[in-house]
Amino acid sequence: MKKIISTKNAPAPIGPYNQAILAGNTLFISGQIALNPATGNLVMDSITIETKQVMQNLQAILEAAGLSFSNVVKSSIFISNMDDFNEINEVYGSYFDEATAPARETVQVAQLPKNVNVEISMIAIV
Repeated sequence: MKKIISTKNAPAPIGPYNQAILAGNTLFISGQIALNPATGNLVMDSITIETKQVMQNLQAILEAAGLSFSNVVKSSIFISNMDDFNEINEVYGSYFDEATAPARETVQVAQLPKNVNVEISMIAIV
């Protein structure tokens, strides 16, 4: 059985998907980009600020499911320019304890939705 997780504290989906799905004890969070949920505008002043907005969106979804970043077991990071890796990694890493950080991959892609620079999805367990 699956349960749809939704919160107004993260951007509404821009396509035929949900913010997250809880299936059993596993939460699958759709890829988040730097949309400000209050305004609907992209936050792209710098790669650091953009990544912070993405992480805040993910945090809001985790909290809507009663979870936190400590529950995350897998992350996927998609970036448009590998030269941004260090700045993205620094922001991303500030949300986790390095000793218990989740598994992860970071992949450079040709283009992301709305021409953003970073998109992150996560899998968490209850």
